Amino acid sequence: MLRELFPRSGEKYLRSRFGHELQEFCGWLDAAGYSKLNIRHHLRRAFKVFAHSRKLGADKARSRQSLHQAFGRYCTCVRLSQDFRGTEHAYARFLSSRGRLLEASSNKSPASLLCGPYQQYLADVRGFCKTTVGQHQSTVSEFLRYALRGGCEIATLTSAHVEHYLAKRSNRLSRQSMQHVIAHLRGFLRYAYAKGLIRERLEAIDTPRTYRDELPPRALPWSLVKKLLRSVDRSSKAGWRDFMILHLMAYYGLRPSEIAALRVDAIDWDAKTCRVEQRKTRSDLILPLSDRTLELLQQYLHRGRPEAVLPQLFLRVRRPAGALRNYAVCEVFYKRAVQSGLPLDGYSPYCLRHSFAMRLLQRGVGVKAIGDLLGHRSLEATCVYLRLDTSALRAVALPVPRARSSLSARHA
Repeated sequence: MLRELFPRSGEKYLRSRFGHELQEFCGWLDAAGYSKLNIRHHLRRAFKVFAHSRKLGADKARSRQSLHQAFGRYCTCVRLSQDFRGTEHAYARFLSSRGRLLEASSNKSPASLLCGPYQQYLADVRGFCKTTVGQHQSTVSEFLRYALRGGCEIATLTSAHVEHYLAKRSNRLSRQSMQHVIAHLRGFLRYAYAKGLIRERLEAIDTPRTYRDELPPRALPWSLVKKLLRSVDRSSKAGWRDFMILHLMAYYGLRPSEIAALRVDAIDWDAKTCRVEQRKTRSDLILPLSDRTLELLQQYLHRGRPEAVLPQLFLRVRRPAGALRNYAVCEVFYKRAVQSGLPLDGYSPYCLRHSFAMRLLQRGVGVKAIGDLLGHRSLEATCVYLRLDTSALRAVALPVPRARSSLSARHA
């Protein structure tokens, strides 16, 4: 197959000291569903890395660290970094399928050993979802790596370690983000004291003061949302997929994680509903679908969705076929926002969710009903989505009374 992909340089690939490795890697890429163009790109990059590394391409087991170092020398800019890291990821999967990928050493750090039980505690006792557990674990792991440098034990933690770590994080984060970091740290320190891991209570940490309405509204004007949807070119499969993703986020307020988790069988065509798996609340939401949305979904399934046996509604357009991840759904918004030429700088995909909430409020829907559709457990969380803007304040402002001319003359 190498001669077919590289009519001119195929012999050079095969005669190299790692020719057999390239041939095996090529066969695996083809079996995994990669397109011929992608296979050629991956093989070219792998050939370049193998040629300058004696540790790779010799039909031996390799570690992730050695792969990362070998491919890292070519990551000199953002574009090259994305390309070579993609080839590194594909080659690591190839080695794993052959049983030749060496995992990390079993000698884990004290921080990682401690985070395991705490992660289980967050999931089983606190009832946090997987995403929230990951956020807590990321903060706690970073704190322990910073505080336990030099082989220190966790029992030696003091308030000074906490203060130094928070001072370091505050240089890079906003007050709103620091609130989350402090909440993660408080929960862990409370857990560590209850388990007898630390000698004194350290969870009494002051949090930055924030105000609910101090930030500007994140909702887009609905006219701008419709312009964004109209700007998406639906002449390709990717265009149809991106249009439907933005449509569901704008008209139904779905999160990127909920979009990525949607399945084809979640749509009940007879009942005109869609079952949405809400990751944060761990509950299912049955959304009624309009006739227009059902018609667009049917057109997407016939024109935009690749033919695959995967159950997910939205798939990758480029091979290898697979379901979209949360970050890929966010990238759809950023990509289409730039291509539209609209003034959307500084907005995130969640602005469509905020626009959905504001549109319902303007149509007279109650805050409790809006919160139920958004999947919120408290009205306070819903109110964050309903920040008033200056135009709304002008609409509800009372006119200033004017003094009559006679009274003005009398007092004059």
